[in-house]
This record gives sequence, structure tokens and C-alpha cells, in this order.
Amino acid sequence: MNAALRGRNGLWGIALLLASAGAWGHTIAGSNAVFVQGIDGPAIAAFLYLGAKHMVTGYDHLLFLCGVLFYLARPLQVLHYVSLFALGHSLTLLAGVLLNLPVNAALIDAVIGFSVIYKAFENLGGFRSLGLHTPAPHTAVFVFGLIHGLGLASRLQAFELSANGLLANLLAFNVGVEIGQMLALTGIFLLLSLWRRRDSFRRQSRGANVLLLGAGFLLMFWQLAAWLLGNDV
Repeated sequence: MNAALRGRNGLWGIALLLASAGAWGHTIAGSNAVFVQGIDGPAIAAFLYLGAKHMVTGYDHLLFLCGVLFYLARPLQVLHYVSLFALGHSLTLLAGVLLNLPVNAALIDAVIGFSVIYKAFENLGGFRSLGLHTPAPHTAVFVFGLIHGLGLASRLQAFELSANGLLANLLAFNVGVEIGQMLALTGIFLLLSLWRRRDSFRRQSRGANVLLLGAGFLLMFWQLAAWLLGNDV
């Protein structure tokens, strides 16, 4: 099997993995959900862990950020964009829960799927091909960070959360999200950096972003279907 074929098979493997991942993404469920609802008072270590776990297993976050990092070669560039995303994510997570903002979880998660589509489309030069000006990437990353944070806030609003220690626990959760994000993105950045050194990167980068685009559509339509059917996924 030649290198190009192995590369294509690897990309399709990623696509199949994403297609089967709908049950464990942007949500808090199972024993974690029971734990969160049973907390009465500060539980800093536990919420640090939950925040980190949410980011490391949150494939919708990671798909979007993978798109953001795809053509970034300098660590300072990565830090700048990731910080903007983290700021937006933190603001709406805190505001959404503390102010009990009325949002629909499925619709917000559909927009999160759209954020993946948007970034892949931008990476593919979609705006230029249509003769359009590419929106400011920094602004787009911050705005989508706001939406990603609101997605989790909408999930937390479904729980009966104790007001005792709530702010401290949410802040700890945010710190955990940042820890998980840095761990995951360090691995993604290193893999992308190694890939860029290979001749195959130029040939396969477009295909990878097409798959990223497809994954975004999958996520968006999955959530739109949940909204139309009145289900939660």
C-alpha cells in the first residue's frame, strides 16, 4: 500500500470515528451528571477534573480548534487564537449558568457544528473562491468561543445545581477546561507540525479539511434533527 493510499485510509478512518461519536460529545451525562447534581458546596478538585475531561473528550471543541490550528506554524499564534476562544468560552459558560440564560441546547450545538463548517470552509479558501472578503479570523474565533461556552451552559442549566459554592465550582471547571484544552492542543499542534514537514501535507491538507467540513455538517444536522424531533442528544 503506497503512502498516499495509507493517508486517504487514515483520513476516512477519522471520518468514521467522528460519525460514531455522537453519543459522547458536548454534554455531561451518566455518573458525571449524577455527581454534578449531588454537589452542595465547593468541590474544586472534582470540577477541575470534569472541566479537563470535558475538553479532552469534547470532539466538537477539538474539531473546531483543529481547524483553527491547521495552518498556524508559530506557538505564539496558537496561544493567541486559543486564548481568544478560551475567553469567549469562559464568559458564556459563567453567564449562561449564573444568569440562567434561556437557550436551546440542540440549537446551540447545531451552531457549534456550523463553527466547524465555517473554519473548514475558510481553510479551503471558500471565501476567496466566492470573491468575498474573509472575515477577521480573530473575531470569528472569539465569537465561536462564546457559542461553544453557551453550549455547555445550556447542558448545565438542565441540572438542579446547588447555589452553595456554584461560582467557585464553575471557575474551577473553567480552569480544568483550560488544562484539558492545552493538553489536547499540544498534541494536535505537534502532530500537525510533524505532518507539515512531510511532502504529503500539501497533497492531503485539502482532503483533511473536506473531511472536517463533512464532520461539521454531520454535527450540525444531528443537532437540528434533535431539535426538530424534540430530543436531546
